[in-house]
Amino acid sequence: MSGTSEGPTPRAGAAPGAGPSEVTQGDHPRPNLSELRDYRAAFAASDLPMAVVDHHGVIVRPNDALGALLGAAPSSLTGQAAADLLGLSSDSPTWRAYTEVLRGTRPRLRSTRRLKHADGRPLWAEVTVVPMGDPASGAGRVLLSVADVSDRREMRERLRHLRIHDPVTRLPNRTLFFERLASALETPSHQDGASHPHGRIGLCYLDIDGFKAVNDTLGHRTGDRLLAAVAGRLTDCAEAEGRRTGGHLVARLGGDEFAILVEDSSGTPQLTELARSVLSALQRPFEVSGHRLSVSASIGVVERASAGTSATALMQAADTTLYWAKADGRARWTLFDPERNAHRMTRQALSSTLRPAVERGEFTLEYQPLVGMADEVVRGVEALVRWNHPRFGLLGPSRFVPIAEEDGTIVQLGRWVLRTACRQARRWQLEHPDEPPLFISVNVAVRQLRDSDLVTDVAEILAETGLEPGLLQLELTESAVMGSSGRPLRVLQALSDMGVRIAIDDFGTGYSNLAYLSRLPVSVLKLDGSFVRGFLYEDGAHPSPADETIVEAMVQLAHRLGLTVTAECVETSGQAERLRRIGCDTGQGWLYSRAVAPERIAELIGTRPPES
Repeated sequence: MSGTSEGPTPRAGAAPGAGPSEVTQGDHPRPNLSELRDYRAAFAASDLPMAVVDHHGVIVRPNDALGALLGAAPSSLTGQAAADLLGLSSDSPTWRAYTEVLRGTRPRLRSTRRLKHADGRPLWAEVTVVPMGDPASGAGRVLLSVADVSDRREMRERLRHLRIHDPVTRLPNRTLFFERLASALETPSHQDGASHPHGRIGLCYLDIDGFKAVNDTLGHRTGDRLLAAVAGRLTDCAEAEGRRTGGHLVARLGGDEFAILVEDSSGTPQLTELARSVLSALQRPFEVSGHRLSVSASIGVVERASAGTSATALMQAADTTLYWAKADGRARWTLFDPERNAHRMTRQALSSTLRPAVERGEFTLEYQPLVGMADEVVRGVEALVRWNHPRFGLLGPSRFVPIAEEDGTIVQLGRWVLRTACRQARRWQLEHPDEPPLFISVNVAVRQLRDSDLVTDVAEILAETGLEPGLLQLELTESAVMGSSGRPLRVLQALSDMGVRIAIDDFGTGYSNLAYLSRLPVSVLKLDGSFVRGFLYEDGAHPSPADETIVEAMVQLAHRLGLTVTAECVETSGQAERLRRIGCDTGQGWLYSRAVAPERIAELIGTRPPES
C-alpha cells in the first residue's frame, strides 16, 4: 500500500542540518555556527528517524534513530540510495514524485510504505521528503523522515475488518462481497500467466427456507447460532470445491441470505455441482442450543461470461432465479433461464404500462360470431379485447388480462370493454333494423364483482347506449360462478333481475357442481372446447363415444334446468353435425369465423357465416 501527498514548502532554516544551503529571503540573517551545531545535535539525538539526502538520492547523513529502525549502523547507511532502503522506487507514481522533489520541482512527498523492522516484523512507515532549501533554487539536499504508523495502520485495518465482516457469522458482509464482485468483473481472467478476455463468473445466491419460524419460536439468539452453523457448512462446501478450482468467497448478504462467488468459473456444471453440495450439506440436521433443527435452502444459480456483465445485472439475475427456486417449491436450486427471464421482463413491462394504456386508448375489440346450430345463422358475438402495444404489437387477452386481474386494472379495463361492446351492438341494431338484433357477450372477471359497482356500471351503460338488457350476456368462468357467495352472488342476482343473461364460460373444467346450477342466476352454459376436441380419438380419424356421451348428458341436464348451451372451439363440420344431433343450441369457433373487426360482423348479420 502506498500513497503520495504534497504539502507546503517548509520554512527556511526549520530543518536541522540545513547548513548554508538554506538561504533566506530579504533581511533575514543566516544561522550562525553555534546554531548549526545545535541543529545537528538535535538531528542526531532525535527519536524520529531522519536522513539528509543529496540531489542524487544518496544518503549523506543519517541519524541514529534511522539506523535503529533499519537494524544497521548509521555509518553503514551513508552512501546508500534512500529509495532502495525505504521502497520509494517500488511503484512508478511514488518514484516519479520522489525524483521531482530531488530535482526541486515538487515541494514535498509523503508516502506510506511497508518496511521490515530490525527484529523482522513488518513495519508500516510514513516517509516524508522535503527540500532543505528554497525549491525555486533548483536541485539540492532534501530531508527525509520516517514515522512509524504501524499502530495506526493496524487500528485502521481492524476497523475496516469490522466494517466489511458480519459479526454473527464472521463471513464477509455485503460491502466486501460487492467489492470483490466489482473487482472480479473489472479484472481480466489469468490462467497460466496469460490474460483471457473470455473469463467467466458464477454465483450461488441462497436463503434459508423457513428461517423466520426459527427466530419466532426459538428466539433470535438461537437463530443467530443457526446462521453461524449454516455459514460454517457453506464455507466447507466452498473450500472443498475451491481446492479443485480456486478459492470462492462466501458472504452473508443480510438476514438469512448468503452468496458464494465463484471467480474464474469453469462453466455451468461447476456452479450446479456446488449448489448440489450446498443443498446436501444443509439437509443434515443442526444441533443448536439444545435443539435439533432441520432446514433447507433455495438457491439461485447464475453463470455467465464476465465481459459485458455488471454487478447489478448479475445480482438481478441471481435474485430472480432465487425467486424461481422458491416459487418452484423450495429446497432446490434453479439455474437462470434467459427465456424465462425475458417472459418475466415482458410481464413486468406490461404491468407497468397497463393502466396508462387504458387511459391512452391502446385497446381495441374484435368480435367472434356465436352461431345457431340448427340454421347456422349468427345470433350474437363475443367481444374479445386486444392490446395494440407500441412495443410488443397486437396482444391477445391471455397476455395481459391475468396481470390486469392481479393489479386491479381489470375494473377500469372491463368498464371500457363493456361500454365499447354495448355501443357497437346498439350500432349494428340501428344499422340493420330489419334483422333480429345480435346479443353481445362480454367477459367479466370475478374481481369486477367484488371491487366495483358492476350493477350500477351495467345499468348506466345500457341507459347510455340504448341497448336492451336482454341483448347483453356477461360471461364468468366456472370457478368464479360456482364459488360465488355473499356480494358476488348478490351482484349476479341483481344483474339477472335486470334482464342481463349470465353465462358460465369454460364449463366442465372446474368444480362441475351441476346441482349448484339450479341455485345460480345462470342462463347459458358454454362448454369448454376440450369436450368438442375430444369427439375424436388421438388418431384423429375415429369418434370417441365417451366424450360425446358426456356432452349429450350435460346438454340434456342444462335444457332440463332451462339453460341454453354454447359449444366452444367448433373447428370442423363433423363436430358441428354431431353437436346439432346432440341438441346444442349455439356454436363458436373457427369453423364459422375467427375474431374479426366490427365491419366484418356487419357483413354477417342475417346470413350464414362462410366456413373457414
